[in-house]
This record gives sequence, C-alpha cells and structure tokens, in this order.
Amino acid sequence: MSALHAGDPASFAADVLDEGPAELEHVPGVASHRPTKTCAGGALIRDSAGRVLFVVPNYKAVLDIPGGMTEDDESPKAATLREIHEELGLTVPLGRLLVVDWTPRNGVWRDCHQFVFDGGVVDGATARDPELEGVLYLTLAEAEPSIYPSLHRRLTLALSALESGSTRYAEFGREV
Repeated sequence: MSALHAGDPASFAADVLDEGPAELEHVPGVASHRPTKTCAGGALIRDSAGRVLFVVPNYKAVLDIPGGMTEDDESPKAATLREIHEELGLTVPLGRLLVVDWTPRNGVWRDCHQFVFDGGVVDGATARDPELEGVLYLTLAEAEPSIYPSLHRRLTLALSALESGSTRYAEFGREV
C-alpha cells in the first residue's frame, strides 16, 4: 500500500503521470498565502454485539476512534489503515466512506476535514501503541460522557450512514 494512496499504487502512479507536469505558480508566492487545512481519517469498528471500538489515548483526556491525522501526501483512507495497524496491530479491509465532517479551529488545532470509514466488525481488539492506555467497546450512550460532543454527533451519523447506505456530510458533527 502506498503512503500516497490506499488503493492500487500502480494505477495511482499512472494517474499522477497522466496529470502532467507539476503546476507552477502563475503569480509567484500566491500558493504560500493559502490556508493550511488538516485532515484526519478514522474507522467505525464494532464488535459482534454492535458496540463501537474506542481507543484510550494517554495524550488527551477523551476517548477517540482508531485513526489519526494524515501525513504529507497521504490520503485519509491510507492514514486510517496506517493508524489502525499502528494502534491496534490490525490489518482490516476498510469499507465505504460513512461521514465527511468539517471541524472548526479549536485552540492550537487548525480546522480539519474528518473522514470516517466503515471498519467492520472486530472482536477482542487490543492496544498495541504506547500512545494508548487501552481500548473499550461501548455503546454511544455509554461513551457520551467520555467523548467530545462533536465526535458523538459524527458517530451517530456514521451509524446512520451504515444502516442507510448513504454517506453523510457534516459540519462539526451536524449534517448539513
């Protein structure tokens, strides 16, 4: 799997070549004045009882889903697959995109596009990353006091998208 693309690396490389030479600035310096937006990918993984898999990070006070920030030239899906492997030691075939959510700037963190993919059903996952204290399988109601409200809204949409078959677009966890 390429760091650039979570699909077929050969076809991705061909697509890059087909795009032509790198675009040059018509007006020098214009690109450096554009805002930088962050991007993250995460997986909605459930157990056979339907509970959601949450990771317990040791670097923040709230639970999260497996996944994380993209690296330079890395797609959200590739970042999600990489993070699942780093955090849980799992190689899972990610399913379809469930939610795209925009979150606004929060303190030191820039605004971000958050992608949630279907991570399927995995029973008995364990933490493998030293950044994690462990994992928990919880219902959204059980997790609500321990996750950000925006993540609760995003996961509610993801579960709904899983059932309906329709990807959802949200802003700060609210479908628009």
